[in-house]
Amino acid sequence: MTDPVITWDDAADGVLVATVDSRPANALGPPIIDGLHALLDDAAKRDTRVLVLTSAIPGFFAAGADIKHLGTVDAASFRAYGDRLRGALDRLARADLVSIAAIEGLALGGGLELAMAATMRVSGADARFGLPEVKLGLIPGAAGTQRLPRLVGRGRAIDIMATARQVAAEEAKAIGLVDRLVPAGGAREAALELATQLRALPRTALAAVLRTVDAAFDLPFPDGQQFEIEQIQQLFEHGEAAEGIAAFLEKRAPKFG
Repeated sequence: MTDPVITWDDAADGVLVATVDSRPANALGPPIIDGLHALLDDAAKRDTRVLVLTSAIPGFFAAGADIKHLGTVDAASFRAYGDRLRGALDRLARADLVSIAAIEGLALGGGLELAMAATMRVSGADARFGLPEVKLGLIPGAAGTQRLPRLVGRGRAIDIMATARQVAAEEAKAIGLVDRLVPAGGAREAALELATQLRALPRTALAAVLRTVDAAFDLPFPDGQQFEIEQIQQLFEHGEAAEGIAAFLEKRAPKFG
């Protein structure tokens, strides 16, 4: 039995830190896909509020799909591999928690698709990003063509994918591909600090923020606005708003569940 390529530990109450270590470059082959599914299964059992994804390999967050594996499969196996990878990243994107990708080094191809499936991205200054699949006669196949335009816009997404170029961290921050930029080597620490802040917030309201923002991309404006109305009404009636309002009026710290 081989050692797992993704391991995780509780960093604090409600915060889980997962480390990917699949040498030499965290290529997203079956071991990482299986590890992601196992991670998300365990995160649900632990009632995790915030999940931090990081890499144990210097210079790499994740370097893309496992090209060696793809070179050994037929069309049916290629489809099965893609379906399982898409399933793992979709699970991460839809999970009832906040996920933060702490990125140092290269996040390319499937590695960038993994980072984009996370709720937020914290980047070290040495990180580089790209979707270079066109050079192999392919396109991104784990929702990269869908998530990248939502983050950076149509023109920038086409530029990045069609040229297969690598985007430096500073540009990635400027165009909205990453949310926070920190000095090289500081992504994990910054992601943990952010996770600690987020875990203290009321879970019901934080989950509603994620749902309503996603609705802005998936629904026409009037439908998205109606969804927002429904969410805030539910929070007022059944969430932790009563405690938040009472604490504000009483000038004390709220005690969220």
